[in-house]
Amino acid sequence: MIRWALQRLTFHLLRRRRSLPLKLAAIVFAGLFFCEFLIYYLAICRCHWPEMKTPARGRGRDPVLRAMFLADTHLLGEVTGHWLDKLRREWQMERAFQTALWLLQPEVVFILGDIFDEGKWSTPQAWAHDVERFQKMFRHPSHVQLKVVAGNHDIGFHYRMNRYKVRRFERDLNCEKLFSWKGINFVMVNSVALEGDGCSICSEAEEELTEISRRLNCSRQQGRSASQCGVEELLPASAPILLQHYPLYRKSDANCSGEDAAPPEEKSIPFKEKYDVLSQEASQKLLWWLRPRLILSGHTHSACEVLHPGSVPEISVPSFSWRNRNNPSFIMGSITAADYALAKCYLPFEDTVLAIYCGVASLLVLLILIHFQLLAPPFLFGGYLFRLPTIR
Repeated sequence: MIRWALQRLTFHLLRRRRSLPLKLAAIVFAGLFFCEFLIYYLAICRCHWPEMKTPARGRGRDPVLRAMFLADTHLLGEVTGHWLDKLRREWQMERAFQTALWLLQPEVVFILGDIFDEGKWSTPQAWAHDVERFQKMFRHPSHVQLKVVAGNHDIGFHYRMNRYKVRRFERDLNCEKLFSWKGINFVMVNSVALEGDGCSICSEAEEELTEISRRLNCSRQQGRSASQCGVEELLPASAPILLQHYPLYRKSDANCSGEDAAPPEEKSIPFKEKYDVLSQEASQKLLWWLRPRLILSGHTHSACEVLHPGSVPEISVPSFSWRNRNNPSFIMGSITAADYALAKCYLPFEDTVLAIYCGVASLLVLLILIHFQLLAPPFLFGGYLFRLPTIR
């Protein structure tokens, strides 16, 4: 009987030792699968395309365009980007973007500048590598359009911007200044070039904008005699949506609200013209030239809604990168030629992911301690309490 008992005990211990690695591996796999894959589906599946508030009357309804707006992805480069930080942030953005594409099925995606973090000083080799990574992360089906605008980290602030960097960005990312689809006009502005100091790049940017303004005015005058309108193809007769990196001029974020607005200690800090926001002169020119019905911008990494003269709303889109925010998000827009509706989709909070990993690590430590009998399992501790003598 003693020999039989010893054999049974030895077999039981060996089986426990073999099962421990399997248990630990299963818990680690479950934690990684949830935090690095499943959590993005759970967060984004709660997002829905907004419904139009004013349905079309009379003839058939105007077609609705489903558009996503992202900003400030800041893909890290080879100079200041740590490899672990780069790996982590790029995986997060790739999973979030690919999950959003699969669940939401947008027709067009706009990224509002600062796609790269080191485009302002990248060597040709580093730039090519960054572009390749961007194309992998933000890959998309052929029926989905991807449009980008330049930011100060892509081509440099005005004092570091040059023609080579601007052309490199526009060539490798297929930039457009004017994009029309389903009767909707989108004007994409290189806001870094709106310095107003008469530099050659700035002058060319203003000339392009005045030409776009002329074409938009011609589209609004369809059916009338317009001497300045040639025989070129007319644009849809709808007020444009202005997309750029720098916001139009505002004093600060003091009037911005919401859970993804700037922190309270930063809201009252005055903005610097031509650095944090466009100058008042450039802002007035854009409003006068283009007469937009909606403006979307990035740069501040925080959300804000501003109403400009003429009741023109501007939406500042928060950063899409967890490196800049604990709660990244993007804008979803249902847009027609005459109306639009916007909604915000929040990605998983990084605090939540870290808390789950801490819980997984605690569970692993607990199982190891129990396995080596360094900590009694709870049910054995409860049985021990029941066996204590009762004091009468």
